[in-house]
Amino acid sequence: MNHNIIVLMSTYNGERFLQQQVDSIIRQEGVNVHLLVRDDGSTDQTLSMLEQYKAKGALDYYQGENLGSARSFMQLLKDAPAAEYYAFSDQDDYWLQDKLWTAVQHIGNSESPALYFCQTQLADKDLNHLPTPRLNPMGTFGESLVYQFIGGCTMVMNKALRDIVITYEPKFLQMHDVWIYCIAKAIHANVHYDPTPHMLYRQHDRNVVGQGYGRLKEWKRRFRRVVQEGRQERYHIAVELQQGFKALMSHENAELLNSYILAKRSIVRRIALIFDKRLRCSDAGTYHRFILSLLLNTY
Repeated sequence: MNHNIIVLMSTYNGERFLQQQVDSIIRQEGVNVHLLVRDDGSTDQTLSMLEQYKAKGALDYYQGENLGSARSFMQLLKDAPAAEYYAFSDQDDYWLQDKLWTAVQHIGNSESPALYFCQTQLADKDLNHLPTPRLNPMGTFGESLVYQFIGGCTMVMNKALRDIVITYEPKFLQMHDVWIYCIAKAIHANVHYDPTPHMLYRQHDRNVVGQGYGRLKEWKRRFRRVVQEGRQERYHIAVELQQGFKALMSHENAELLNSYILAKRSIVRRIALIFDKRLRCSDAGTYHRFILSLLLNTY
């Protein structure tokens, strides 16, 4: 029996690549797919394209106010009907036919909260493969507080995790995928990483978030992360985690999170965090920038 999975797509002026992505979702093998689209205020032909697909019974969609990518996806997660599994989809990628079936095989039928994600394969606008950084995550809760590496377009979660995630709406939300991954690690959900790519992550001039950076652009991005972090993303995510999910955490995770938050007020505590091995991450550059952000109190 095929499993039921709801694919959640947020669109915004996505006419350029939308057809290829929707078609790749429709062609998924081994699962029953229901595609639910929330349009975030498109002004191009996106709505017309969605209406054509809806008329053929290929998807359901609705339009809402412009919330931005992260909150649009979170609204979709709240609005979606009950299903065994939920997946996020960008509007401009291309999925291999085994993507969702593979995710379901990793998660299984567990009633405990579970999350799957996989390696991406970068591609240009014509879906030609590009050199792709390889992930090798440690998979610890501490690493999730430091290293923001997960791509929502690869994520699949079961109903148990979805039902927990939607119980709390954070005031600070930079990226929905980072937020959900942090929740999953905080509450000891079963998290499965698949090193095999099952999708093409298209890089083009209108990406909301992309991984294909030139050298100068990459260094500018690194500089902004370290020095110009007026948003102090890592800290705000930690505060939201504590407010929303402390009751579901183990004592160890709750203690680490509390130390992480309290360090904002004390250089002594921040120095202690530098030597806390629980905050190590698999990417050396990210870890070194995190250490610097602790010293500057911009984490």
